[in-house]
Amino acid sequence: MWETVSAGRSGARVTRRNGVYRKESDDPATDPAGEGNRLLWLRRHGIPAAEVLDCRPGLLVTAAVPGRSAAAPWPAEARERIIDALAELTVALHALPVAGCPYDRRLAVTIPEALAADIDLGNLDAERRGWSRDRLIARLLSTRPQHEDLVVCHGDLSLPNILLDPVTDRVSGVIDAGRLGAADRWADLAIITRSMTSRFGSAAADRYLDRYGVDPNPQKTDFYRLLDEFF
Repeated sequence: MWETVSAGRSGARVTRRNGVYRKESDDPATDPAGEGNRLLWLRRHGIPAAEVLDCRPGLLVTAAVPGRSAAAPWPAEARERIIDALAELTVALHALPVAGCPYDRRLAVTIPEALAADIDLGNLDAERRGWSRDRLIARLLSTRPQHEDLVVCHGDLSLPNILLDPVTDRVSGVIDAGRLGAADRWADLAIITRSMTSRFGSAAADRYLDRYGVDPNPQKTDFYRLLDEFF
């Protein structure tokens, strides 16, 4: 029997059985097949990702990624190694050639999608709790960055979407890659540092950015976290 998986915000019906996950949706905006093609692309380019078993319109079937979620309660002595492994993964992903990426997630694409999205106003980040749709849109448009530092982004690089080998503390794979594409590097960095701060504290996010090799960018961090509210 297939067991329903309720975690996540993909908008698709997700079930699992015997180490296999099925993602189904009739909504073109969710596009499980598009996610499957992105996972295949990542694996071809050396980034560990879920193995695709079946991929067709409205359906994606993947093998479970072995390992433990980065969002799990890791022992304190392992946390720095986990943070460093996540930074290493992000560096490798962002080093892929943008020119060879067939998926476009630049603001010219994502802002129109955001404006058409059905926002879950009951699930906003704490600093925007109680905001109206109009207020969210107004802030999004008024703070849009003028320049995009393009890399290949996962698009939803949060801790639950990364798994690690609990023996080696190395990344064993990423999942939920439906928003993969060329985008500003802060589209990933803003999301993973928010996720990391929530789980491990702000010092962990500082260490991650240091290992990744960038200084904090409050303006882009705020913008891309706001953009994520729409998806």
